[in-house]
Amino acid sequence: MAGRIRQSDVDEVKARTNIADIVGEHVSLKSAGVGSMKGLCPFHDERSPSFHVRPGLGYYHCFGCGESGDAYTFLQRMDHVSFTEAVERLAGRIGFELHYEDGGQASDHGNRARLLAANQAAAEFFVERLGSPEAEVGRRFLGERGFDAEAARRFGVGFAPKSWDALTGHLKARGFTTDELAASGLVSQGDRGVYDRFRGRLVWPIRDVTGQTVGFGARRLLDDDKGPKYLNTPETAIYHKSQVLYGLDLAKRDIAKTHRVVVVEGYTDVMACHLAGVTTAIATCGTSFGVDHIKVLRRVLGDDSGVGEVVFTFDGDAAGQQAAMRAFGEEQRFAAQTFVAVAPDGLDPCDLRLARGDAAVRTLIDSRTPLFDFVIRHTLARYDLETVEGRVAALRAAAPVVAEIRDPAMRPGYTRELARMLGVELGEVTRAVRSASSRPKQAGERGTQSAASRTEADQAADAPERPFSITQLPGDPATRLERDALQAMLQYPDAVGDELLRHAVDSRFGNPSLAVIRDGIASVLAAPDPAVRVDRVIAEVPAPFAGLVQQLAVAPVPQRVEGELSAYVQAVVSALVDRELLRQKSELLGRLQRTDRTDLAAYGALQRALVEIEAERRSLRAD
Repeated sequence: MAGRIRQSDVDEVKARTNIADIVGEHVSLKSAGVGSMKGLCPFHDERSPSFHVRPGLGYYHCFGCGESGDAYTFLQRMDHVSFTEAVERLAGRIGFELHYEDGGQASDHGNRARLLAANQAAAEFFVERLGSPEAEVGRRFLGERGFDAEAARRFGVGFAPKSWDALTGHLKARGFTTDELAASGLVSQGDRGVYDRFRGRLVWPIRDVTGQTVGFGARRLLDDDKGPKYLNTPETAIYHKSQVLYGLDLAKRDIAKTHRVVVVEGYTDVMACHLAGVTTAIATCGTSFGVDHIKVLRRVLGDDSGVGEVVFTFDGDAAGQQAAMRAFGEEQRFAAQTFVAVAPDGLDPCDLRLARGDAAVRTLIDSRTPLFDFVIRHTLARYDLETVEGRVAALRAAAPVVAEIRDPAMRPGYTRELARMLGVELGEVTRAVRSASSRPKQAGERGTQSAASRTEADQAADAPERPFSITQLPGDPATRLERDALQAMLQYPDAVGDELLRHAVDSRFGNPSLAVIRDGIASVLAAPDPAVRVDRVIAEVPAPFAGLVQQLAVAPVPQRVEGELSAYVQAVVSALVDRELLRQKSELLGRLQRTDRTDLAAYGALQRALVEIEAERRSLRAD
C-alpha cells in the first residue's frame, strides 16, 4: 500500500494546476473582473451565479451556499474521490510523477478509480467485439440507421457477445475482482453466481461531463432476447441516471459557446444530430428529463442571463406530447428560453436524417416553436372550440399557462394570441390571465413540488417572514465594518466605483444575514446591466431579507459633505476588501511556514502570491 504523498508534491501539483480548467469541466465560467471568474454553483441550485473562482490564488468560493476550497477540494466534492485520488488525478493531468514518504507508488485500488477503470476496460472490450462475426446483427442495425464504422467509433458504440461470461472472464483476466465487477454494474448476480449483464446487444458507453465512462446503455437486437428494449447500467457509486446526460461530454463545449442545448430522446438521436451538425444534442439515459438534469445543464449552459436556448425534441405521438408537457412542468427552472421541435410526420431526429438528410435535422432545430406556444396549442386541442362551453373551459385551462410566462414583456403578446386562437374578446382573456396570476396554485398544478424535491431557495422563499433589524446586529468591529460597507455600497454605489464593488462582493462575511445582502449585490453586478439599485437587490435576495436591504439603504452614514462622503464610502469599502486580503495573506503565510524551503518551486510560488497580495493592499490604500 502506498504511503502518504509528499507535501511538497501536493503543493507543486496544485501550483501547476489551473483551477479554472478543473472547474470549467463542470461549470461554464465567465469573467468576473481582474483575476476572478464566476458561474452557477455546482453544489446548490441557483438562478444567478454566485460561484466565484480565483485562478491566481487557486481557490473557489460560492457566496450562495458557502462552499469553498482549492482544486483538490473541488474534485473531492464533485467526483466523490479521496484526497489522495484527487492529487493523483491532477498529477496525471500534468504528467507529474508523485513521490510517497515510504518510497511507494500510487495505489490503483481506490473504489471510484477501480469502478471507472472497469467501465473503461469494458468499453474497450465492447468496441473490439463490434468487429467480430457475431456482431453482424449490430453492424446491420447501425447501417440501417445511417451510421457507418466511423460514426460507431466516434461515439464508442460496441457489441456485447451473447455469452454469460465473456466480459466477466475478460475483466477478471485484467485483474478485476468479482466484487468490483458487481459494484460497477457490469455483471448480475444469480443462483449460480455472477454473469454478464449485457448479452447479445449493441452497447453505448455513457460518459460523465469529463468524458469518463460511468455506465452503458444496451439495445436489444435478437428475437430470443426477452429483456427490455433498452437495458442500462443500474445505479452504482459512479452512475446516477438522474444526473447523467448522454453526449454531454461531446456537446459541452459547443453548448457553452452557443448557449444552446438540444434535448433528444435516445442514443441514436444524439448520434444523428451530431453527425448532421447539431453538435449540442444530448439525451437522458433510461429516465425522463428531470430536476437534476436541469441542474447539470444550467451549469454547462451558463444559464443566468436568459439569452440561451433549450430546445426539446419529441416524437409526434401521444407519448411525445406527454413528454413535452413534463418538460413544461420544469420549464421555469431555466433562465434560458425554452422551445420544442416536432418533426413532420412525427419522425425522430434519427429517422428524419435517414429519410431526408442532414439538412432536415438542422432545419428541424432551427424551426423550433416556443414551448409556451406548443403547450397552449396542446391545451386548446383538448376542447371543442366550436361551442361556448368548450371555449370557456379552454380559456380556464390555458390562462394559467400564459400567466406563468416568466418574461412580462412576452405575456401581453401571448394573451392576444390566446384570444385569437379562442375567438373571444381580448379583455376577457386578459382578465382570465390576471386572475390566474393572482390565484394560489393548488395541489397537482404546475410548480407544486414535494418538500423533498424542492430546493432550499424555494423553501426559503415560502418561509414566514422573520423580522430583521440592523439594530439587532452584533456590535463587534467585524460586523460593524460589514454593515457600514453594505450601507455605502447600497446608498452610494457610483461613489464606491464598479471595480471596488466587485472586489467587495468577493470578500467573506462573518455575519450570515449581511452575507445574503452581499450576495444580492453580487447577483446584480453579474447581470447584463450591473447598476446597483436598492430595488434590484431586493428582487435578488429571499423575501425575508428585503426589510434588511431597505434599512441598510436608508440608515444614515457618518459623513454629510459630498467630498467627505465620497472619501468615506471608498474608505469603508476598501477596509472591507483589505480585511479579505489580510485573511488571504494569513492563509498564505501559514502555507509558507509549512512548506519545505528546499522545495524552491513551491516556496517561490507562495512568495510570489504573497507579493501579489501585498501589492493589491498597497494599491488599495493608495487609491
